[in-house]
Amino acid sequence: MKALPFRQFVVKVHGRCNLACDYCYVYELADQRWRSRPRAMSPDVVAHTAERVAEHVRSHGLTEVEVVLHGGEPLLAGRAAIAALVARFRAEVPAEVRFTAQTNGTLLDREFAVLFDSLGVRVGVSVDGSPEQHDRHRKRPDGTGSGAAVRSALELLRGFPGVYGGLLCVVDVRNDPVRTYESLVEFSPPAIDFLLPHGNWSAPPPGRAAGAPGTPYAEWLIAVFDRWYERPVTGVRLFEELLNVLLGGGSGVEGIGLNPPAQVVVETDGSIEVSDILASSSPAAAATGLNVARDPFDAAVELAPVRAAREGLAGLSGVCRRCPVVRVCGGGLRAHRYLAGAGFDRPSVYCPDLARLIGHVRSRVAADLAELA
Repeated sequence: MKALPFRQFVVKVHGRCNLACDYCYVYELADQRWRSRPRAMSPDVVAHTAERVAEHVRSHGLTEVEVVLHGGEPLLAGRAAIAALVARFRAEVPAEVRFTAQTNGTLLDREFAVLFDSLGVRVGVSVDGSPEQHDRHRKRPDGTGSGAAVRSALELLRGFPGVYGGLLCVVDVRNDPVRTYESLVEFSPPAIDFLLPHGNWSAPPPGRAAGAPGTPYAEWLIAVFDRWYERPVTGVRLFEELLNVLLGGGSGVEGIGLNPPAQVVVETDGSIEVSDILASSSPAAAATGLNVARDPFDAAVELAPVRAAREGLAGLSGVCRRCPVVRVCGGGLRAHRYLAGAGFDRPSVYCPDLARLIGHVRSRVAADLAELA
């Protein structure tokens, strides 16, 4: 059977950032290889990446792929470099190429918005709620907050509906969940993503140290879910994908359901890597030893780190395989299962939270279906 192709290519167009967020998985956790990599992706690496994507598209007969402009902070690459990259991919790849960019928003001005509008690039912005919630973590290197600049960028994006892709918010259980959600809704986003802070059994996230009681992340997300479920004024991808899987469908989100991930990463030096979130636990977990200058993406498909991430139920620990909600949670993100010296053969560090959240969502849905019966 032919291996599943990659359909999403995360391209690290710039390897540095103008913020110093204290939870950043690129700079603040285990993987520090960014220090030895080029600051920005060179035109040669861009060209090789586009050629490899085109090769992969032809090999697998793909009609559509997504390229995610990422970093660091991708807007540090500048408008000219981003425009040249998009043009190169569109000229090279014999398929529809959808472009998205994930930015901290501080550099997003009218000139960038006009450029992205002309190029058909959708933009997601990272924002953690109200100004004081946001500035607790998302600071500039001098310690000042970035919230005011991000707020200005989001006000600007309202005038560019074809560009505005949505918001990404990292959960902080110290913040009021409903207030956080409502502060995000104020920006009229087409979608919201809630992201659990990255951690694992060796480096637990806040409130999830070994033996810590309770399910703080579940309770936080449940409060948001109930508010959203009663009046869903915008999409919340985590909740929508949970509902899809609970109702018998699939998931397009890594860490929900058992669908194999279809993402691969290209670093600024052209290195081909598995999801860079894996490197937050152990740098070796994401490395493949491949580079777009010499290797096709098909060479990564059969590598052990990629196969391990795509094994579905068979790739999970025995505890997970016996769990009644495993087909919904999918074992959680692979990075969150890591224990130094033992690898990934265990449940997620968020296992109790995932089980509690799924149970609550299932109960709400079951109650509604019973009323319709």
